[in-house]
Amino acid sequence: MFAARNKLVHATLIIIATLLFVAVLSVADTVFAPIALALFVIALVSPVQRRLQELMPHYVALGISFLIVMLALLAFGWLIAWAFGQVGRWIIADAAHFQQLYEQARRWLEEQGIASATVWPENFGVSWILRTVQTVSSRLNGIFSFWLIALVYVLLGLMEVEDFGNRIKAMRNRTASRALLEGCQQTAVKIRRYMVIRTAMSLATGLLVWAFARVVGLSLAEEWGFIAFALNYIPFIGPFVATLLPTLLALVQFGTWEGVLAIFVGLNVIQFVVGSYIEPRVSGSALSMSPVVVLFSVFLWGHLWGIFGAFIGVPIMIAVLTFCSQHQSSRWISELFGLGSMEKTTAADPA
Repeated sequence: MFAARNKLVHATLIIIATLLFVAVLSVADTVFAPIALALFVIALVSPVQRRLQELMPHYVALGISFLIVMLALLAFGWLIAWAFGQVGRWIIADAAHFQQLYEQARRWLEEQGIASATVWPENFGVSWILRTVQTVSSRLNGIFSFWLIALVYVLLGLMEVEDFGNRIKAMRNRTASRALLEGCQQTAVKIRRYMVIRTAMSLATGLLVWAFARVVGLSLAEEWGFIAFALNYIPFIGPFVATLLPTLLALVQFGTWEGVLAIFVGLNVIQFVVGSYIEPRVSGSALSMSPVVVLFSVFLWGHLWGIFGAFIGVPIMIAVLTFCSQHQSSRWISELFGLGSMEKTTAADPA
């Protein structure tokens, strides 16, 4: 009886500690979110730094690695700003048309007896669209500050990554040392593989969306292709937004429900084929997680840290499950939620 009671108390304390930890992550997001991003970037770029250090001095390799990170972020950020900027300008140029379509929809709803539609004109219109665009633009300053802090952590982390590994190896507690070292190595390998697969699937999705938009004559085909590519990094939410936005704008361009339905069905077929058929076969069992766990990770971290949390939610879950697999008492969590084991990951790491 006492053993069962102790187990119950222990489990209760773990749940309470977990909830408190999540609350701290939410309150102190400006502190922890840049650190999480920095660790994520370090896991991706550290193999490049190691290989460069075999050919040149340490600080030269560090500078080149950091320059690669900077150039990749600048290129990706510029393309995102370009794609959404083009869409935003297109929306503003046709704002009157959107208002007209909205008024038609509102009148139809009123004819059906839906009185709640009468309050919508106060919240929608040309001014609402302009305010939305201005709000998005004003948040760019906060995003810039966030990335600046994260890049500082990346630079410092790349300088310390080798020494940190040596300190783990030198720990007196050999069990903890082994668990930390293998957990860090396996997590980095799995995150790199996840990003390689996610990038390949995002690229395939973007190319297919671009080709589809070209074939059906949808405006801004290149922009929709890149938006589909970028948003595909956020499971579930990203593909939904990448499908919804061009569908709504197709209503303005084509003006018929048949055309809008064709665009919506075509984009969803692309997302389904790539996300539900091709990607599981490419990723295999090593990174397979329950769709429920993936969705939970996206919404949980999205709630805590916004868009960035939705983007990094799955890698965080990969790290949590990988570290759970390092200890016998928590290995059942990793097995239950479907993260495949990766024996000899260090030797199998292509990086």
